[in-house]
Amino acid sequence: MDTPIKILIVEDEMIIGANISLQLIKLGYEVSGIVPRGEDAINEVNQNQPDIILMDVQLKGNLDGIKTAELIKKDYNIPIIYLTANTDEAHFKRAKATNPTAYISKPFKELDLKHAIELTMNGMILSKKNGVDNDDNCSTPFVLNDSIFVKRNDRMVKIMIADIYYFEADRNYCKIYSKNRECLLVTTLKEINEKLPEEYFLRIHRSYIVNLNHVDEVAGSHVIIDKKAIPMSKSLRSKLLERVQTF
Repeated sequence: MDTPIKILIVEDEMIIGANISLQLIKLGYEVSGIVPRGEDAINEVNQNQPDIILMDVQLKGNLDGIKTAELIKKDYNIPIIYLTANTDEAHFKRAKATNPTAYISKPFKELDLKHAIELTMNGMILSKKNGVDNDDNCSTPFVLNDSIFVKRNDRMVKIMIADIYYFEADRNYCKIYSKNRECLLVTTLKEINEKLPEEYFLRIHRSYIVNLNHVDEVAGSHVIIDKKAIPMSKSLRSKLLERVQTF
């Protein structure tokens, strides 16, 4: 099942925070929390890492939004979008030094928020560590250690690696099959195989990559995953058995 992108809202005006939360939910995102102070934001990130942080620049307490962002970025590479009613040059220069993905002036429209989040996700895709894809098709997946992001219905959604059953080649594309979901990816099976974490996945056929966690049976010419027979090449059977025994 697709997991929505988790967004943490750091806003000391709770009415404003609640309104932003409603807009995010309407856009199909998950709000992981609404916190009013920088210290609360740091604690929330430590306990439940979000995918994106919406950070108000002006916060009550010892830490303003910019200082909070500096402290978070020491330990986490989480994209931050600043929200502010204060657009003076001094605040902007301080905020810029923390490398935010966007800077939205209050009051803002829902479309401003939507575009800022989409640009943030596209920036994550372009800067991924294991290589930059020149293909600008947004359906190209972005692979993390525990999940992959794909574009679906004009928004980026997260599919947990633990939920993925297998990938199947479909000419120059490939299909991903997971719990209660399948979708077409604009990438070849070879390309996705190079990005997937090796400890979980194995290519067992020219047209199939399987998640070893979900292999229920290994037969002579196929494996069973979720009651479906997946073809297996004879030359790769020994490698699969070796991996299953040590998994």
